[in-house]
Amino acid sequence: MFSSKRARAMTTGIAVIAIGGGAYGIAGCATSSGTTAASSSASSSTSEHANGSGFSLAGGSGSGGGSNARSGPAAGGSIGTVSNVSTSGFTLTTSGSQQVTIKETASTTYDKGTSQASASAVTTGKQALVLGTTDSSTITASQVIVQPPSSSKASPGGQTIPYSKGKSGSTQQVGQIPSNYTQGSGTIVSGSTADQATAAALSVYPGGVVDRVVSIGNGIYEVHNIGVNWPHHIFVNSDFQVVGAND
Repeated sequence: MFSSKRARAMTTGIAVIAIGGGAYGIAGCATSSGTTAASSSASSSTSEHANGSGFSLAGGSGSGGGSNARSGPAAGGSIGTVSNVSTSGFTLTTSGSQQVTIKETASTTYDKGTSQASASAVTTGKQALVLGTTDSSTITASQVIVQPPSSSKASPGGQTIPYSKGKSGSTQQVGQIPSNYTQGSGTIVSGSTADQATAAALSVYPGGVVDRVVSIGNGIYEVHNIGVNWPHHIFVNSDFQVVGAND
């Protein structure tokens, strides 16, 4: 039964990503960076950043128009404070006050800091980084990292602007925006590549939910961020370093 899972440790292959002064494991095979072709058509800001699920997603006027198309639920994640723990999952509250439903499965793996742990490490009040498949306000977790090491990596500038109903998104642009970047283009990635890009983006710009990672060529990934007014697009290089962000 799943309820017994919180009492036993999990073992898995680990690919390590450095965050600030420490490092923690990103579960999965390092070669499992499978891709799915993204649609070339872009959604409008209204459909992209708001839906009928009860999850408040940023967007609307001033949000910079459309954004990368997606093909159903995709690899992503979020970081926040654990609440409402149950035998099947928990709720994550981001620093931007977004409520994210986390579903755990028999294959979910756990870490505490830089060490492997069990599901019992997930307790109310702890900070957790969750990686997995994002579908709006729900993430089916492949890996949960409790108390992830804090980041001291250089930021290209700017701070996350939390979502506020009726407030327009910022047109701010910081760092390096790839010259070949066009909204709605690229290839959705998964596996450890998506996990490491997601972790890197959230270490610099926490507060939202990453619902997909898109390869836009030349070793650059666009990490799509929802549930905030800014940034919606975070750019990460092949070394999983954040290099820029915009709306």
